[in-house]
Order: sequence, then C-alpha cells, then structure tokens
Amino acid sequence: MTEPFSSPRPRGPRRAVIVGGGIAGLLAAAACRAFVQEVVVIERDVLPDRPAPRRGLPQARHAHMLWSGGADAMESLAPGLTGTLLDAGAHRIPLPTGMVSLSPGGWYRRWPESHYILACSRDLLDWAVRDRVLPGGGITVLTGTEAVGLTGGARRVDGVWIREDAGPARRICADLVVDAAGRASRAPRWLTALGAGPVREITVDAGVAYASRIYRAPKGADEHCPVFTIQADPRRGGPGQIATIIPIEDGRWLVSLSGTRGGEPSADEAAYLDFARGVRHPLVGQLLAHAEPLSDIAVTRSTVNRRRLYERARNLPDGFVAIGDSVAALNPVYGHGLSVAALGAVALRRELRRGGVTAPGLTRRIRRTVARPAGVAWGLATGQDVFYPGAVGRSPNPVDRLVSRYVNRLVETSTGSYAMAKALTDVMTLQSGLGRLVRPRVLMCAARGPLRPRLAKPPLTDRELGFLAPTSLAAQLGQDPASRPAGG
Repeated sequence: MTEPFSSPRPRGPRRAVIVGGGIAGLLAAAACRAFVQEVVVIERDVLPDRPAPRRGLPQARHAHMLWSGGADAMESLAPGLTGTLLDAGAHRIPLPTGMVSLSPGGWYRRWPESHYILACSRDLLDWAVRDRVLPGGGITVLTGTEAVGLTGGARRVDGVWIREDAGPARRICADLVVDAAGRASRAPRWLTALGAGPVREITVDAGVAYASRIYRAPKGADEHCPVFTIQADPRRGGPGQIATIIPIEDGRWLVSLSGTRGGEPSADEAAYLDFARGVRHPLVGQLLAHAEPLSDIAVTRSTVNRRRLYERARNLPDGFVAIGDSVAALNPVYGHGLSVAALGAVALRRELRRGGVTAPGLTRRIRRTVARPAGVAWGLATGQDVFYPGAVGRSPNPVDRLVSRYVNRLVETSTGSYAMAKALTDVMTLQSGLGRLVRPRVLMCAARGPLRPRLAKPPLTDRELGFLAPTSLAAQLGQDPASRPAGG
C-alpha cells in the first residue's frame, strides 16, 4: 500500500486512534482523552449535529434500552449525559416498578425500584453522546473517512491506513488503536495481514428478524409510561416471538416485534398487528390497536450473536484493542449492546490509569477486562438463543440444559420474590456478573421458590388501564389485586 502522506507520531504525550465514531467509539475516545495528547476518531459517515438518522446506523430504527449498568458507565465517561437526555425528552424508567413484563415464568411483579433504564430513540442517544464528549477538547473526528488497514507488524500495531472519499490511502500513526467499528469490523483480517492472530470467532444465529415502528402514544400514556414486553419462552417449543413497547421522546412509542427462524414478523400492515396479538399474551397488540402509527415498518435480520475472542488469542500485537460490537455483537432483543460498549470503555480507561498508554502489557490487560461484561452479555443471549428451532452455530449441550433449568427456576422464583428479582436484575443490567446468581442467598431463594402466587393478569395500574379501549377490554385485563407494587 502506498504512503503518500504519513501523519507523524507526536513526541512526548501520545496519540490514540479510534476506528468508528458511533457510541462505542466516542466513549472510547472519552476514555483515552486524559492519557494522550490527541485522540483521532475515524468515521465513514457524516455525523449530524442534531438527533437525526445516519446512513451507517440502520439499527437505530429499532428499540434500544440502556440498562442502568450501561447508563452509569456512560455518565462516568460523559458527565451530564443523563441530564442532557432527560432534558431532551428521554424517560428514566424505574425497574422493576416501571416494567409490565411477561417472563417465561409468568408476569413479573412491579416491586419497588432497584435499578432503572433510560429510554429514548437511538438518534437522540447518539447525538447526546456526541454533545457531551466532543466539546471537551482533545478529540478530532475525521468524518467521511474509512479505515482500510492497520500499520505495524505482528509484534506491535503503530497506526491505521485511512482513505478519504476516493483519494489515496494515507497512514496515521498511533500509540494505541481501538477498534469500535461494530459488527462490520474487519480488524481480524487486518491483523492476519500483519502476520498476527488468528482471532477465534464463534456465532449463534437463531435467525431473529426485527420489525419496528413508531406510534404516537395514546392520550395519557405520554408521561410515566412503563415499558411493555411479552417475552418468549424457549421451553414451549417453536419459534420465540417477542413484542415490546418502549416510550421515547415527544410522546411516542417505539414498538419492536421480533421472532426467531420460522416465526419472523414482517412489514405487512395487517400482519404486524396480528403478530403483536399472537405472542404469548395479546397485551401489546391490544395497546397498538388504539395508537396512531407515525412511521413505516422497518425490518432487519442483522441479529447474529458473534463473539470475537481477542482475550484468548496468543499472537496479537501490542497497541491494538477492540470494544463494543467489535468484540461481542449480540441479538438486540436483550438490549445489552450499548451497555457492553460503555462498560468496555470504562475498562479501557481503568487500565490506562494504571500506567498510561505505554505501560507494559497494557493491551493484553485491556482485552481481558473488556471481555468480562461482553462475556456476561454473551452468556445471557446465547444461553437462550441456542434452544430455538433452527438455531445455527451450536446445539445445546448437557451443561446448557442444566444451566437453563436453573435459570428457569430463578425466573419463576423472581415472579414472587423481591430478593430474587433484584438478583436477576443486577445481572440483566450488567451491574453484576453471572456469579451473582450462585451466591448462597440466591441458592436458598431458588430452593424455597416464589413467596407469592403467580399473577393471573398483567400488573397494570388504574391509569394504565385507561390506555386500553373499549371499556370491556380494560375490564377483561383489570388489575390483579395481588399485583400492586410491594416489597418483600
């Protein structure tokens, strides 16, 4: 590859180059800023200066949840982000208080708050991250620019080849290169070209398709609205189908329907509502029947679980790490991608604090620490996806089946035990690792089982019942007296 221009390595303080200017890339830039002279972000798209769609982020049209573990991580990297989001109309939804959810073990009770999620459109979240990170200085974003390879050798990466528009490639030197290019990352091939690697890759593909649409929320549902979700149950056999409503800014609902191979939703108008009514409970479909559609139906099938095991590769050069979807691209239905990216950026910053960008063994340590939250999210996603018919990648083995039975017991117990619900939510929000679920108190709770009877109806408040019409339908779904929020 020719080298018509070489951006020199700075003397003294150092330079980090981030491949990808999405949320993962900007959070990585924020993590690096205090430890280098300059951070350069390479981004193919043109980034809008307001909350707006961009070509390289088609998944923005589908539901995203920012669990509290990820939200807290983002706030630590970009102080003021939560306030910016809330001021722009995002919702802070307490968990499990603000979630109406049918789990494989039954309806969750709406216990007092132990965690939370931030709910908004992806366009708003991306803009808010840019708004909080870029004005801090020290970060240069090269938009309309594509990374096309790594420079250096098998022992150390020392830069990136980039191309702007159709021009010649040029080299930009770096002491640290962070791959945040996401699902489309070509870094494993680039490393092979340097004589490094290989990086083992594993996939689990349940054939999930997503169909999403924006609705205007019914009158009275635009403030303090819960998340509504009807989860799949792999134990039932057949495809897993899910329906979710997430309140977003400007009095709107973002509705995402998903189904595994053989049970996918479509963009057909009538079929969309039929799918929503045909999952394990018709609640979401009944809510949509009285909401105004504001957008077309967007469909995607880019949902394969893909894990690149950088932390296990023995022949990787110093000076290179990956975070976010470049490490673990997950089935979006579990909502962990954003949180994994944020926690990966926090891990990057933590290791840089230990000795700076030139510390011996730095990138090896970063790979290990980034892998921890990615591994938790991977286990949560694939531990369920492998059981759906037609899943490709691997079949469930005896250990998978044993773990699945245990997790099913935990979920069933959580429908009637606040302690168990909190333990599960600790893990789901990525605020604890999977080890949280085998602590003595959790084991005792699982042995004892639910302390309260299973709910017969969705745990709706009187105000939420007002979203449902006609009156006969609201009466049919009327609140189960046992479902009122309570501790215990």
